[in-house]
Amino acid sequence: MRLQKYIALAGVSSRRKAEELIRTGKVKVNGKIVTEMGIKVDPEADKVSVMNKEIHILADKKYILLNKPVGYVTTLSDEFDRPKVIDLLKEVKERVYPVGRLDYNTSGLLLLTNDGDLTHKITHPSSHIYKTYVCKIKGRITKKEMETFRSGVDIGGYVTAPAKIELLKENNDNSLVKVTIYEGKNRQIRRMMEALDHPVITLKRISIGKIDMDNLQIGKWRHLTNKEVEYLRSL
Repeated sequence: MRLQKYIALAGVSSRRKAEELIRTGKVKVNGKIVTEMGIKVDPEADKVSVMNKEIHILADKKYILLNKPVGYVTTLSDEFDRPKVIDLLKEVKERVYPVGRLDYNTSGLLLLTNDGDLTHKITHPSSHIYKTYVCKIKGRITKKEMETFRSGVDIGGYVTAPAKIELLKENNDNSLVKVTIYEGKNRQIRRMMEALDHPVITLKRISIGKIDMDNLQIGKWRHLTNKEVEYLRSL
């Protein structure tokens, strides 16, 4: 088994993050630091440690859906000591980590798991898994601006992939729109709206593929159903 896959299956991080841990010399195999990609390990015979802590493949995988509040970070540590989403999961004994990210000022659906393979599947750019958001923006968005949003927006040296947008409500001061994208560029929707001169006021993710929150209250979480897990694996 490749070393980065072993690390992901141990619930330490996603496979992509595992590669970074290996490159930076934080991983040891049988007591020796390994920095090369592609190294294979025997789960039964080799001892693997990350930052001097021995790790093992997790038999019991957890899949959690959280309705993230505004004002929480999705990182596992924060230099400014801001509240973390894992603080809301104190009843969960296993170590889980966020699948992708939601900005500090963005609320809504966030998946957390210790299944590195599933994390890799959902977050990899080639997966094209659509995420849907409800977005309140400044000003009244025009049909022409929405067509620009759908065809791709230059957010500073990068033109976004085709996206979906639907006007839900508007008044003289702002618009409420439903937006669907499959890319995951940093602050992508906020940057797209800023490029159209419609700064975001509030942003909430309501679904990932066919997974939604139903009536889950903000700050609360639930386990994914077996059907939901199988659906994500099938994507």
